[in-house]
Amino acid sequence: MTTSTGARPYAALNPALIRSSLAVVERRAEALTKYFYAHLFTHNPGVRAMFPEHMEEQRDRLFAALTTAILNLEDTDALVDHLRTLGFDHRKFGARTEHYPAVGRSLIAALKFFSGSAWTPKTEAAWRAAYELISKIMIAGAESVPESEPAWWNAEVLHHERRAEDIAVLTVRPDRPYPFAPGQYATLTAPEAPQVWRPYSIANAPRADGTLDFHIRRVEGGLLSSALVDEVAPGGIVRLGPPLGTTTLPKAPEGELLFVAGGTGWAQIKALIEEFAVRRGSATATLLIGARTQDDVYDLGVLELLGGAHPWLRLVGALPARDDADATLLRELTRYATAQSLRHAPAEWPHVYVSGPPAMVDTVETQLAMLHRVPPDRVHHDPSAHHDTGERPETAAEWFLMKRQVPWIRPRP
Repeated sequence: MTTSTGARPYAALNPALIRSSLAVVERRAEALTKYFYAHLFTHNPGVRAMFPEHMEEQRDRLFAALTTAILNLEDTDALVDHLRTLGFDHRKFGARTEHYPAVGRSLIAALKFFSGSAWTPKTEAAWRAAYELISKIMIAGAESVPESEPAWWNAEVLHHERRAEDIAVLTVRPDRPYPFAPGQYATLTAPEAPQVWRPYSIANAPRADGTLDFHIRRVEGGLLSSALVDEVAPGGIVRLGPPLGTTTLPKAPEGELLFVAGGTGWAQIKALIEEFAVRRGSATATLLIGARTQDDVYDLGVLELLGGAHPWLRLVGALPARDDADATLLRELTRYATAQSLRHAPAEWPHVYVSGPPAMVDTVETQLAMLHRVPPDRVHHDPSAHHDTGERPETAAEWFLMKRQVPWIRPRP
């Protein structure tokens, strides 16, 4: 196996053996990850400060990330892209090159302990080769960044506006220029929830004053979202990781674009429409926006301004005043898609940008693909963000049956 990083072939790398050994310990993932972190913190006490106080979701994320990497060992391009971006993004945690061997030793120790008699010298050699490959790609990703590029930005909270009981809009000013493209997202953390990082779309196109807007919905059990909605105030500080994501507009939009937004997914679509207004040329757009509750209509003033100020933008709302917002959104989507399918071959379909709850994004993507044969490369959206909602596997059976959602962090453009 070779990679674009120039890594030599790994003779002991055996994806099939690694996957079979992972199946042995998967049912004991909760205990395995606890053992891993106990081993890591005991032998490397200095790294504890890099992790959040409450480790439950972090343990879930470790196993999800591990299984994702293992399942993609034979898909070299996808593996390299993903791991290089992870290495680049992990700089915000303070991760350094010397930390990777320590993590590898703790991972091997945990796997060996829980594998019992299934652990053989060949199994250990295969895991060591896999981890060596993974860590080298991540280190290469971190080292590919110029030293002048920050690992994080501190940003002052200028405004905190409560739009609904569980939604707030934050305006922040980074301490240094923050280079991003409309449609990208940033990971945030705050002193009120130290080392708890979550992705949030930037809700505006770049401004002359460098300020950024974020639309935050409190998630049940979410430490950071609760802090950002209920505790953070003007004058406070949040920390931003580097911009990520590839859901951005082409340099010269053509024809017609479709934007579909639901809930606080409107933040990303708002930034894209702001940019589209500047770069559109003769292109036009349709915006389908859905809201399940009245609280979801938290930016109605902006929507009304957009609809009145831009004749090139057709605005269709599926709002809670109607019978069923979800059904209305799908009905409007079907009506739009049917008209487009009569005018365009699948390969010529308008580009579609979707942002909102994961179930909504999946439904829109499935509907367009199955009913209207819209090619996947015409539908753009970010990976679904994983939140700890309290539904965590507890028993061995649940760990085996419940597949954990893995947030696939897409590379920078």
